[in-house]
Amino acid sequence: MTDLEEIRRRKMLEMQQRAQQQAAEAEKEEQLRRQFEIQKRQLLMKILTPKARSRLANLRLTRPEFVEQIELQLIQLTQAGQIRSKITDKQLKELLRRVTSKKRDIRIVRR
Repeated sequence: MTDLEEIRRRKMLEMQQRAQQQAAEAEKEEQLRRQFEIQKRQLLMKILTPKARSRLANLRLTRPEFVEQIELQLIQLTQAGQIRSKITDKQLKELLRRVTSKKRDIRIVRR
C-alpha cells in the first residue's frame, strides 16, 4: 500500500465511525422524544376529561404549536400542585379564551 492509499483508508474509516456515531445519537434523541411524548400523553389523560382531550386534539390540527404550549403549561401547573382535579371541557375553553384574548387585534382601515 502506498501512503496515499493508507491515508484514504484511514479517512474513510473515520468518516464511517462519525456517521455511525451520528446515527446512534439521532436514534437516542428520537427514542427520548418518543418517551417524552408517551409520558406527556399519560399525564394529560390524568388531568383532562375525555371531552377536553378531544378539544385539544381538534385544535392541534389547526394550531399545533399553540396546543403544545398549552399542554406544557397544564403539565407544569399539575406538577406545581396548582391543578388538583381533572380539567373539564368548560374549564379548558375558559383557559383557551384567556390565553388567546391576550393576542392583539390587527385592524386594517381603508381610506
